[in-house]
Amino acid sequence: MTQFREALLEIGMVVEAIKPQDIERATALIAAAKTIVAYGCGREALQVRGLTMRLFHLGLSVSMQGDMTTPPLGPGDLFLCSAGPGELATVTALMRVARDAGAKTLFLTAEPDCEAAGLADLVVEIPAQTMSRDIGGGSILPMGSVYEGALFLLFEIMVLRLKDQLGETTESMRARHTNME
Repeated sequence: MTQFREALLEIGMVVEAIKPQDIERATALIAAAKTIVAYGCGREALQVRGLTMRLFHLGLSVSMQGDMTTPPLGPGDLFLCSAGPGELATVTALMRVARDAGAKTLFLTAEPDCEAAGLADLVVEIPAQTMSRDIGGGSILPMGSVYEGALFLLFEIMVLRLKDQLGETTESMRARHTNME
């Protein structure tokens, strides 16, 4: 088996292990939100930023936490956060701020038994190797790469489902793509 096939197999097994009802509940939270603020640490943030871009293409009001134009959150809004390793001080603090402001919270992680998960309205478990358990983990890919690859695929499937739920088309999404490239 080539390394490519082995890596794809690992990521595919993780994505298929995500509970379908969690994906449906997550897309429902996203579709219902007035405003969405998204956050992720490290390389996960790159995947979350990609999702944020696609949510914008779907016509949703969405920002990345930390950007200068990020609005405040409140009732009717959603804080979407990924922390594969689970407990990270920044994540827990931001989850508290969002919850205390009245926003719903969606937490994606490989470690659902952590304090941050307890602050979430919905936890989507992505059962993949992360930095928190990469020693002797058995993955061909280093550190949190399986989790990050699974995030990419999960997010693309969520976008497809949201596209249908929101009545969007490829053309309407393309019309929101920047022309500044």
